[in-house]
Amino acid sequence: MPGQPVILFDGVCNFCNGMVNFVIKRDKNAALKFSTLQSEIGQNLLTANNFQDPDLRSFVFIEKGELYTRSTAALKVCKYMKGLWPLMYGFIIVPKFIRDGIYNWLAKNRYRWFGKKEVCMVPTPELQSRFLNDMV
Repeated sequence: MPGQPVILFDGVCNFCNGMVNFVIKRDKNAALKFSTLQSEIGQNLLTANNFQDPDLRSFVFIEKGELYTRSTAALKVCKYMKGLWPLMYGFIIVPKFIRDGIYNWLAKNRYRWFGKKEVCMVPTPELQSRFLNDMV
């Protein structure tokens, strides 16, 4: 999938699923593809990029052969969204340890605050083309 930006997300996290739906609605050119971290495709993409996160607490964005995680990944995704969202990328100047500190706090509490599903999200037929075909 060279050149095709991919978001890997926690498929059982309600917050993560909500964010995926949020991004889909604002993705300017339907350029982004999605897969869960738990899926075989997601795991293969992580392995191919030498990435390991046994707790699956990271949001992963792969763009032009580069893998980005946590707050950097989220800010990179903003550049693909319509409206004023690309301006959020300006927060990349905030030191990574601060951005990721906030990200890690949210990631640590996401299940408690937003809940968790028993199975990964299944995209609607209208959105199926936006997802890589290996959903768990």
